[in-house]
Amino acid sequence: MTIATTNPATGETLKTFEPHGGQQIEQALAAAAKAFPLWRRTSFAERAAKMQKAAALLEERKDSLARLITLEMGKLRRQAVAEIEKCASGCRYYAENAERHLADEPVATDAKKSLIKHQPLGAVLAVMPWNFPFWQVFRFAAPALMAGNVGLLKHASSVPQCALAIEEIFRNAGFPQGVFQTLLVGADKVQGIVEDPRIAAATLTGSDGAGRSLGRTAGAHLKKTVLELGGSDPFLVLPSADMGAAVKTAVAARIQNAGQSCIAAKRFIVHQQIADEFEKRFVEAFKALRTGDPLDDSTDMGPLASKQVLDDVDSQVRRSGKPACGGKRLDRPGFFYAPTVILDAENTPAWREEVFGPVAAVARARDLDHAIALANDTQFGLGAAAFTNDATEQDRLAAELEAGSVFINGMVKSDPRLPFGGIKQSGYGRELSQAGIREFTNTKSVWIG
Repeated sequence: MTIATTNPATGETLKTFEPHGGQQIEQALAAAAKAFPLWRRTSFAERAAKMQKAAALLEERKDSLARLITLEMGKLRRQAVAEIEKCASGCRYYAENAERHLADEPVATDAKKSLIKHQPLGAVLAVMPWNFPFWQVFRFAAPALMAGNVGLLKHASSVPQCALAIEEIFRNAGFPQGVFQTLLVGADKVQGIVEDPRIAAATLTGSDGAGRSLGRTAGAHLKKTVLELGGSDPFLVLPSADMGAAVKTAVAARIQNAGQSCIAAKRFIVHQQIADEFEKRFVEAFKALRTGDPLDDSTDMGPLASKQVLDDVDSQVRRSGKPACGGKRLDRPGFFYAPTVILDAENTPAWREEVFGPVAAVARARDLDHAIALANDTQFGLGAAAFTNDATEQDRLAAELEAGSVFINGMVKSDPRLPFGGIKQSGYGRELSQAGIREFTNTKSVWIG
């Protein structure tokens, strides 16, 4: 696989990289194995000081790092800056809370003393995607390193400069050699790395196919995995909703990052009582979006990340009926697709499949029961959002929507203070919060008689 930076706004390949070979992979694995016994014995205070330094470096370099994100995968510059700021926030959260999250827990038993410890596992391989090329990595790395693990990053082959910049952040922050390393390798090398006995665990954010592949390999070697996979998040709008807020949030939830997000709202389920008004305002808002140069802060939506993503989105839309707006590639250089709304979309490919682009599939619900049934009628279960000001409906939605996260009157997002992950075909395990930092630890029972 080619490892290269291709500017999605122009289609121009800016820089190519020679993939790491067997010797470089071996050197990285050896360095990780050497670093772990030393790193796990460092104090939380020492780890926290370095993680705080990483946060400071991210903020100091946020403009240059954001530009790198935009050039490699097309994210709007202002959204890329926000991504870097979020990474700094995540680093600070774990620098300040890791020791508390992993503190020994006394338990009263028949022993003189008994307790639960949470201890690091070793070297963790992180297989990460291109759509949030910094945040996806830092939400793994900040808790994993603060827990005393060491990390090896196999990033998407389309964002090599982001991958190397992340390694440089940790190195410049003072993390010892081998504690965090980037491997410039293709997907074909992942199996061999996971199988290596020096790898203790693995995490992947990506497609369900990639997750199944990693899960099979790790399972065969009895290694812990956390998988955050695809999503086709529902967005429900019920009669008591603030219509203006619902429409505004629905648009943002679909077109953020040009729709290339696992937790983007993709299926819009609207109560029939308010469907005419919602659909009219929703389509008008999509038509008004300005698509263009992601470095221009007046742009609402930039390009898709690659020609392959563009081709996939175009195919899904073409198989899903006539759109109310959009539904076509834009006639300009780069990988641009028009913001698209498909009405009466239930059971179309745009409804059944995960569409990784600015395509909103809309369906009408007869009542709350029907809305919940439509929302749950999917193989995915990552996030779900709903707009209603009815307290009874809010309670039912929180209880009955089948997803790892439910957001009422807001769009789904990740937050270091809350666990993040999915169910069904959206994966398993959790990132972030106390739950996330404990995923790659040995929960050890200690009994002293």
